[in-house]
Amino acid sequence: MKRLKKTYFLRLMGCVLLVLFVVRMCHPEVNEKRSARSEIVAEATAAVPAEDVSGRDGEPEAQATVPTGVSDPTGQTQVPDTLAHFEPAPLFAPSAAMPSFRQADGTPIRNRIYSVPSYANCFPDVQDVQFPAAVANGVSPVLDRAEAELRMSELVYIGASPYYMIDPRMNSSIPYLVPKASLLLQDIGRRFLDSLAIKGIPLHTIIVTSVLRTESDLKRLRRSNGNASEQSCHRFATTFDISYNRYHTVSPPDGPERRPVRNDSLKYVLSEVLRDMRESGRCYIKHEVKQSCFHITVR
Repeated sequence: MKRLKKTYFLRLMGCVLLVLFVVRMCHPEVNEKRSARSEIVAEATAAVPAEDVSGRDGEPEAQATVPTGVSDPTGQTQVPDTLAHFEPAPLFAPSAAMPSFRQADGTPIRNRIYSVPSYANCFPDVQDVQFPAAVANGVSPVLDRAEAELRMSELVYIGASPYYMIDPRMNSSIPYLVPKASLLLQDIGRRFLDSLAIKGIPLHTIIVTSVLRTESDLKRLRRSNGNASEQSCHRFATTFDISYNRYHTVSPPDGPERRPVRNDSLKYVLSEVLRDMRESGRCYIKHEVKQSCFHITVR
């Protein structure tokens, strides 16, 4: 009797496997959808820090990683680490994938996201540190926006760039910086894009939320925000704010949308870039918790 039951069970399992095999052969897209779904889940969970190192600002402070072998919607592997072998793809071609970074033998190059140990410790430059640098490197305060137009020999218009985006909601400042600060902002935006590319992350640009504030802007701002400082570094066109919880997705105009990336993953990459810029002596940076931005002054 037991042998008969075992025979029936084996026959039943054989029939089930045969049916699954036929379904997979007739509908291969089922397996492809499952693979794509698992890749998105892997990317979303890999950026979650394993352990909160400091937690001083209520922000995740631990290291984060991106999964090995992340692929974009076209299925091309994008996990770089160094520039041993670079195969460029046409920018914004309708079916173009992101550049693929591989070793000479064709194996993907791996590069992890490390973030920084602590935002508070890595970006501690308060007003007392940034203000003297702003005075030393900046222009005299600008009365209003009409005067800013007359001082273009001192200022650079930064309203359009492939490396960053000016927040369309910005209404308390105008997109002008001194040349030294303009170059700093451009280098930050370019290095951020480079870091995303070599880590195999879909491209996003940083969003600038505050730049030069005229005396009129500050007067109007103080009527609605009592915490706005009269001695703001933004008065000297040396200082700008970069949001760390909003980014602009770069997608081909005629191609598919980029796969979604968590904002905290992008913040980890941005913090690595900013730490390097600060340690090289190019700027002072404060991690602003309430304003959700990095407050940066050129040195």
